[in-house]
Amino acid sequence: MPKETLFFPFLIFALLFVLASTTFLSVEAYSHRHSSPAGQLIPKHHRKLLTQTEHGEISAASVTDGTKGHYHLQFITLEPNSLFLPVLLQADMVFFVHTGSGTLSWTDDGDIRNVEIRKGDIYRLHQESVFYLQSSLVAEREKLRIYAIFTNTEDDIYEPSTGAYSSIADVVLGFDSRVLQAAFKVPEDVIEEIMGASKAPAIIHAQQKEKMFGTWQDQLLKTFLGSNRGGFFRAINGKHKKKTKAYNVFEEDPDFENCNGWSVTVDRKDLHLLKDSNIGVFIVNLTKGSMMAPHWNPRASEIAIVLQGQGMIRVVCSSSAKESECRNMRYRVEEGDLFAVPRFHPMAQMSFNNDSFVFMGFSTSTKRNHPQFLGGKRSALGTVDKKILALSFNVSDTTIDHLLKPQKESVILECTSCAEEEERLMEDEIERERREEEEARKKKKEEEEEARKKKEEEEARKKKKEEEEEEARKRREEEEARKKKEEEEARKKKEEEEEEEAKKKKEEEEEARKKKEEEGAERKREEEEARKREEEEKKKREEEVRIEQEEAQRQEEQRQTKAREEEEEEGRKQHEEEGDSSREQEETKRREKKRHGRGQRIKKKVWEIQF
Repeated sequence: MPKETLFFPFLIFALLFVLASTTFLSVEAYSHRHSSPAGQLIPKHHRKLLTQTEHGEISAASVTDGTKGHYHLQFITLEPNSLFLPVLLQADMVFFVHTGSGTLSWTDDGDIRNVEIRKGDIYRLHQESVFYLQSSLVAEREKLRIYAIFTNTEDDIYEPSTGAYSSIADVVLGFDSRVLQAAFKVPEDVIEEIMGASKAPAIIHAQQKEKMFGTWQDQLLKTFLGSNRGGFFRAINGKHKKKTKAYNVFEEDPDFENCNGWSVTVDRKDLHLLKDSNIGVFIVNLTKGSMMAPHWNPRASEIAIVLQGQGMIRVVCSSSAKESECRNMRYRVEEGDLFAVPRFHPMAQMSFNNDSFVFMGFSTSTKRNHPQFLGGKRSALGTVDKKILALSFNVSDTTIDHLLKPQKESVILECTSCAEEEERLMEDEIERERREEEEARKKKKEEEEEARKKKEEEEARKKKKEEEEEEARKRREEEEARKKKEEEEARKKKEEEEEEEAKKKKEEEEEARKKKEEEGAERKREEEEARKREEEEKKKREEEVRIEQEEAQRQEEQRQTKAREEEEEEGRKQHEEEGDSSREQEETKRREKKRHGRGQRIKKKVWEIQF
């Protein structure tokens, strides 16, 4: 439960998660048949009894918050002037004193410390401590009732297999006599006395301590506790104790209080002993017809025990969870019942009109939790844009304004007949489920009867079918014999037809072969004629090329002759016309280049004709 009630802005996805969840607040009622409710309820009579004597008893229960495994709780009740014998803690222990008073004693750095405890006190003991409890003998003869949770610290994990604590006697007597004699360095008769003594019950009358603890017990515990040289026996009688004081919730101002109730939360800032623990403590007192408003815890799960009165609890699942995984739940709780609500699950606790409702519990975190309330001036809905809210609920902006404005209170509200209405809805749901179960059983019975009749009819049909099949088999055999004869005749006829067909086919194939051979010969002749024509054409082209080559050669010879004549003429003129020599040489080269180019073109044409 909250230490502070000031609104703490939370992540928008968590808010939308709750918005979706709250849409289903009145859709489903809780039933004990649900295997996966949105929380856990353990009625008082379902606790497991660990030990019981005429001087007291201890019962236990385990719950889970769905994230960090199981939390082990014990309910210790001591009659006045009774003693819970020493045990070795194997897990951290945080406890709340419900009724009565007494003395808590434990080991600390080799010394015995003690604290007077009374109703409303909260205290924590660390693992590895040895502790014991003695209830007071007061005029009211009130029993000392302690509610304790055994869990892990932030760095150490609680192991259910080892248990919450072990009896000191069991720790010692688990060894044989030779090991104990070597460990304690005492005479053999001392060890024999220890081994032969009957086992003491966990809870005894305080006056028995003189008989229970003598020389060997004193020496054993001196060795076990180290520097406690005064001995355990004298510690019980009040010597060598270091005194301290417990934290009492009823002496502190409530975190929240109005005419409808109050609440107190204790965390590491209030109690230094919780500094490195993952457990906080809270207590809530609702007056008649009141309600702890719908809210959810973002950081801690709650494990609560009803101290007084009775009430209704409503817990809501995420709308995204499958029905087989989680169901919205509502249930009635009474004094001594234990209920757990995982974090992020919206919840509301309500008292009936005729009785108050008081419960305390342990939160699974000592960090500031800052619960998120749905209504009132601290409403978590107030930080979301109204238009977005309207879209989320599929209503108008005006409707959202009407939803958020009227309520000013956020934490503990007046809620006349809310618990009664929740109980009615729960009973209606249980009745509806009962009717559904009855109808299901009736339907199952009808289905079984129908199945029986169907089976008889099926057997009759099967028998008739077998007779019909036997008759049909005989007809089939006769028909098969007739068909076989017809098939034999048809086979012979078909073989004759196939022989005739094969003969005809062979003749056709022979004729086709001859025709194909003739066609092949014809194609061969045509191909030979085409080859000859192609050769003739080739020869003709080659002849034409040869003629052109000869003509080109003749022209080349003529050109060369003429060129020599011209060169000779030009040589003669050279002496005559020295100045024209250069020009004529250039002309000669030009004509030579021209003739050479014409010759190349002729060669190219000849090559093209050849190929």
